[in-house]
Amino acid sequence: MARHFLGLYLLIAGTLAAVSWAQDALLQLYTRPNALDDAPVALAVSIVKGRLRELPEAQWKSEVAALAASSGIDMELYLTADFVGRQTLDKLERGEVAHMRGSARQSWALKQLDAGHLLVLKSAESDVRRGALDWLLTVGFYAAIAFVIMIWLWPLTRDLRSLEASARRFGDRNWHFNVTVNPRSPVSSLAATFRKMAARIDGLIASHRDMSNAVSHEIRTPLSRMQFEIELGLAASSLPEVRERLAQIKADIGAINDLVNATMEYAILERADVALNMGRHDFSVLIPAIAESARPDADDNRRVVTNIQGNTGQVVCDVHLLESAYKNLLYNAMRFAKRDVRVTFEAGDSINRLTVEDDGPGIPAEDRDRIFESFVQLQRSGEVKQGFGLGLAIVKRVMEWHDGSVFVDTSPLGGARFTISWPANTKPSAPVRRS
Repeated sequence: MARHFLGLYLLIAGTLAAVSWAQDALLQLYTRPNALDDAPVALAVSIVKGRLRELPEAQWKSEVAALAASSGIDMELYLTADFVGRQTLDKLERGEVAHMRGSARQSWALKQLDAGHLLVLKSAESDVRRGALDWLLTVGFYAAIAFVIMIWLWPLTRDLRSLEASARRFGDRNWHFNVTVNPRSPVSSLAATFRKMAARIDGLIASHRDMSNAVSHEIRTPLSRMQFEIELGLAASSLPEVRERLAQIKADIGAINDLVNATMEYAILERADVALNMGRHDFSVLIPAIAESARPDADDNRRVVTNIQGNTGQVVCDVHLLESAYKNLLYNAMRFAKRDVRVTFEAGDSINRLTVEDDGPGIPAEDRDRIFESFVQLQRSGEVKQGFGLGLAIVKRVMEWHDGSVFVDTSPLGGARFTISWPANTKPSAPVRRS
């Protein structure tokens, strides 16, 4: 605080001192004697003229000296030829009083007596010196400025120190940014940005930790099966048996590849910035086409019904990310549906909304927030595990990048209803980076 206070104080004090000095200089430069100040000079000249009128010119100088001694007025007679300066001489010829600055801090008032003589009245300039009270008031004035600046700087410096201490603790791997700043503080927006950044970093660290743990766990099972199948293949006595083992190994390699692809897709969305390729797309074609591709085999009695509402021919989004989110919701619904899956897309003036619902068992209320976390699966007893628990986490990230949202509730069909929405007034552009 001391350095900031001293710098600001010296700046303000120096500015005030410079302004005061410049003001005094301008006043001295442009201040002219008042016409009333010339009245005593004119009176003195009138008196001297009356006295000199009766004397010969040779005695004028001695008479003026005698008058100066008797009256106490410092005046002297000069010849007009002793002075130069066209402006001063013109002023004297017009009968006006001219003022000049003499040596030794003297001020001269000149008045013409006749064509050849000038009467000069001399006066000493007052020497204004600051007294103790003046200096005391000056010091008090600048001390008051220092006090006001200190009052203004102290809350700011206090909040900055608190912000610095929290940032230092965060940098020491204490992943909690718990700074407290008054909402009216000038650095409140900076503190809010730091909190957002810290929460984002904390979430990324937790996500990567969960991802590492989940991947190591998920990949262990197919690797164990592959090792077992290799042992069986080495012990096989016939070619068909070896081929069977190789087919099992190939299936396990496919499972590992699916895990890697899903993990990479999620990791891309977890990056600090994602390039969104925003454009206008026809969802009246896209929604039914993806629903058709998700239909089960002919002998499966489950069905997908789509409902398109509004002007869906000019929907602005990153179609690759929205298609990924839509597919994850659709495949998730197909997995749990008994018979019916309903897809509804509504293009509004301000919000685009996509709803995917099914008639399956639904999702308990206590698990509706948790299912959007990475590698979380709600697996009931007796069910065969499918997927890796990344589909809904990807949907959530896609909506975040589109400044949208996703939530789940109960469908009128009896199962789960997932709804994603994002702003419809987003302008298409070149790839946009969001962070």
